[in-house]
Amino acid sequence: MSRFQGASLVATLVLIAAPAAAQIAGRPIEASGGAGLFSPDARSRMMDRAGSVGALGWRATPSLTLEGQASFGPSRQDTLPHLKHNFSYGGLDLRWNLRPADSRAVPFLLVGGGIGRSHTNGHAPDDLKRGAGSLGMGFLYNVYNQRTYVRLQVRDVMFRERDAFQASHHWFVTAGLHYAFGGKVHDSDLDGVRDWLDRCPATPIGAKVNANGCPIDTDGDGVFDGLDQCPGTPKGCVVDKKGCSTDTDGDGVCDQLDKCPDTPKGCTVDANGCPVDSDGDGVCDGVDKCPNTVKGCTVDETGCPKDSDGDGVCDGIDVCPNTPAGLRVDPQGCPIEVSEKETQLLDTGTIRLQNVNFETRKAVILPGSFVLIDTVAMILQQYPALQIEIGGHTDNVGTAALNDTLSNSRALAVLNYIKQNFPAINSSQFSAKGYGMSRPIAPNSSALGRAMNRRVEFRVLNTEALKIERERRRFLHKDEAAPPDSTHK
Repeated sequence: MSRFQGASLVATLVLIAAPAAAQIAGRPIEASGGAGLFSPDARSRMMDRAGSVGALGWRATPSLTLEGQASFGPSRQDTLPHLKHNFSYGGLDLRWNLRPADSRAVPFLLVGGGIGRSHTNGHAPDDLKRGAGSLGMGFLYNVYNQRTYVRLQVRDVMFRERDAFQASHHWFVTAGLHYAFGGKVHDSDLDGVRDWLDRCPATPIGAKVNANGCPIDTDGDGVFDGLDQCPGTPKGCVVDKKGCSTDTDGDGVCDQLDKCPDTPKGCTVDANGCPVDSDGDGVCDGVDKCPNTVKGCTVDETGCPKDSDGDGVCDGIDVCPNTPAGLRVDPQGCPIEVSEKETQLLDTGTIRLQNVNFETRKAVILPGSFVLIDTVAMILQQYPALQIEIGGHTDNVGTAALNDTLSNSRALAVLNYIKQNFPAINSSQFSAKGYGMSRPIAPNSSALGRAMNRRVEFRVLNTEALKIERERRRFLHKDEAAPPDSTHK
């Protein structure tokens, strides 16, 4: 380390030193000793070597200390034959403490004068003694029992060597220990509360205290704030000296409160440390990759439903667990029989409903017709490839324009009902159109004929896709007759 690096180090420490709890107050006697680098002026023709320092002082005020000091730098000439060339200095310093001397961290400046001695061989006079001045700076930091400090210091001794007209600068960069004798302890427990105000004078170092100097324990675990590394410990938990509780299964609930001490890793737990299983499938939340499993399903170790026959109905609920591949099944996992209206759709491309009832002259569906529309919608949602037109038809009562408008509104009402109640159906699969009285299927001369003409039809527009679905039906229910439609009236 060069003399300039040493000076920079101490200067940095002086600048960053932070105020701290008070130490020894009053007028103590202070003694210090240290060792480090002796770096003589290049003009003195001496080598850099190890040096030592010592001081004994009296603190006059918190800012000023009088110190008697001595420095010794044994060295050699930097030219052959490297004869001894020692330097020593002793005198009186005024130490200006940049913070009160009873602080834990005390940067300081030195100014003083004394006698310097340069002792050499072969360069008369061998023993040169002269008056010399010195400047320095340093830093004290308390490390033990309020009286013991580390002392870092840089001193420049200005001494005029032999045959020189200007003073040389001999540097001592040292580190050592500094001890204060006597005085009085200003803050015995270093908690920041003066002894005469401190009601708890034995507070452990680092603990936070209140205005009376008594330790604070916010979570009541017996370890004071400031020392507590786990400050939010719940009541009832036993903690170690760091204030942290034991949690054997690592679920975040301490052993003393944990009613389920063997919780698997990764499980979400409740306040009692027991695993949460929102869907009741036996696999805890946090581990469960399928958190919304239907009740009754058999699941794997990740909480996902098993489906051995691949029919879309999970094991545990599947009443027909060995359904052949490719068959459509009902919610119980059993193959679905083709209903009468599904047969009508596949055979003719049209499902005709003649008993969807509306309020008179309005497009409001009467509740009694909902079940019929539901039946058709459940059939159509099994055929997402088909493009379906919902057509509205009327009898010949009223004008053609009125019937065109009414039939279109009623077709749209049926379409909107399906959209609202069957979200699984892609609405782009459907369209609606009113035909009014333009396409009667019976004479309008009788009440029965007019009733047949008032109808809603679901017609397939893409017949090529219908051919494919018709072929698939052959595999769904080979050699089976369609049962009657239980909703048909």
